[in-house]
Amino acid sequence: MHAKTFSETSASDTASRLIDARIEELGDWRGAMLARVRGLIHDVDPDIVEEWKWRGVPVWSHAGIVCTGETYKDVVKLTFAKGASLPDPSKLFNSSLDGNTRRAIDIRKDERLDEKALKALVRAAIVLNSEKVTAKKVGAATKKAAVRKAVAKKATKATR
Repeated sequence: MHAKTFSETSASDTASRLIDARIEELGDWRGAMLARVRGLIHDVDPDIVEEWKWRGVPVWSHAGIVCTGETYKDVVKLTFAKGASLPDPSKLFNSSLDGNTRRAIDIRKDERLDEKALKALVRAAIVLNSEKVTAKKVGAATKKAAVRKAVAKKATKATR
């Protein structure tokens, strides 16, 4: 993990304050649920980055977007950016099931939330994002090594 720069810290602090304000502004079950979900996400990854995107959507990221927390009149919607690639043995995903990439959980008033299963999804999303970042780095390193090897081979032939 890298140390956050001042601008990253400042942006994350601003996003956190905006999410706090959204929770307070809602002032009903949706705000309470958003706060609860946010706490569970932080339980899984205390260093997760909070962002505020698309004109007012809380976003939690770790090596890429993990999930968003949208609030509507009748639901709090958690959309997992790569949800279609995540294991969901508890069948939490109940929305956006037809897409190739995202999956969502619509939480309604007075609905029971399986916190253990949600934490497992968050953890799996973080692992998936981290694996993709690592694979890109390994791929780039492998490509660079192959280029260096080819250059060295040509240089060896040129000196013969």
